[in-house]
Amino acid sequence: MTKNYNIMCVNAGSSSLKFKLYSMDDDALKEKRLRDKAKHLKVLTSGIVERIGHEDGIFTIKKPGGFKKTTTLPVKDHDFAAQLVLKALIEQNVISSIDEITAVGHRIVQGGKYFRDSAIFTDDVKEKIISLIPLAPLHNGAHITCYEAFKKVLPSSVGHVAVFDTSFHATMKPKEYLYPLPFEYYEKYAVRRYGAHGTSHKYLSTIVNEEYLTGNEHTNIITLHIGSGASVCAIRDGKCVATSMGLTPLAGVMMGTRTGDIDPSIMTYLMSCTHKSAEEIYDIYNHKSGLLGVSGISNDTRDVEIAYERGDLRSTLAVEMYCQKIADYICMYYGKLGHVDMIVCSAGVFENAPLYREDAFADCGEALGIKIDTQKNQEMILGQEGFISTPDSHIPVVVIPTDEELMIALDTARLLNL
Repeated sequence: MTKNYNIMCVNAGSSSLKFKLYSMDDDALKEKRLRDKAKHLKVLTSGIVERIGHEDGIFTIKKPGGFKKTTTLPVKDHDFAAQLVLKALIEQNVISSIDEITAVGHRIVQGGKYFRDSAIFTDDVKEKIISLIPLAPLHNGAHITCYEAFKKVLPSSVGHVAVFDTSFHATMKPKEYLYPLPFEYYEKYAVRRYGAHGTSHKYLSTIVNEEYLTGNEHTNIITLHIGSGASVCAIRDGKCVATSMGLTPLAGVMMGTRTGDIDPSIMTYLMSCTHKSAEEIYDIYNHKSGLLGVSGISNDTRDVEIAYERGDLRSTLAVEMYCQKIADYICMYYGKLGHVDMIVCSAGVFENAPLYREDAFADCGEALGIKIDTQKNQEMILGQEGFISTPDSHIPVVVIPTDEELMIALDTARLLNL
């Protein structure tokens, strides 16, 4: 007899809590292919609590069929946010009791050197995640706060699993993840490249290998997870070879508010010029740079695109820089892999913004023989999947919407033997 389990997927930020509740039957893990597993999962509800810690917090809950309810109310902390979510599940008849929740999967940005796979939460796992807060100060602390909040509210029988953004990148070789610093900094302080968005890159490479490149004995793929945060990954035979984010999510391509790769000496130079502290400059690197810093308008690609279309010079420069940095990584990872069977576009920007995709491939297309079909590229938005390259493109380019929550749910079920 088939059993059903309700798995809550949680993605906590410093002032937000995203959630998605799945109903999953126990045949899901018996399937071999990822999308066949997905057929055994049903989304019961999803939503987000925003502006946690403010009097004007925003709580949005959605259900299949178009239901959506948004409420503005004081949300003092993550404990309250967790209680708010669980209370709404009952009020909106998603579940009749919190006892119906079987497990919770928590997205954890930084797993450091400790976790090559997801892990069931224990005191030891929690302490290791806490120790890694300096490597992901905006994320790991919030993840633990949210874990504690759900653990406090839910019955003790509910299992909790940590799913790490970094674990997919654990297959990188030392020559890829080490920095050219005194080796003792790696030995003493674990300074190295860890990457991020691994759950997304793993999902995308799995889909490509199972559905697009099934006849290939070996596969080389470049995945582009380009959203507000953005990273690029070179993947050989389903394993990460290299990725653009580094010790922290600040490195790599230019992002919404983050610099991406820049000359390290800019830090001390700006400190001397502005008399700001290292912490203040670091905050600028993370929150006031990228598209926002160059355009002077917004970190949102949609706002920058509007200004670009009306000829705003700084927004035009911002778009050009943003796309060039992505193209640079595509070229570099082509070189690392030797040849590329497919390039995948995904995440908020590259799933929905034809301008940025087209410009990025224009910057590397001639060198790599990539040809984009303008009409297909314009049509590929709002969750659609398909090719945007022409049939004679040297490298096929496909848009695939990512699904990190699905991967979190499946890993949670796998670790807890559901």
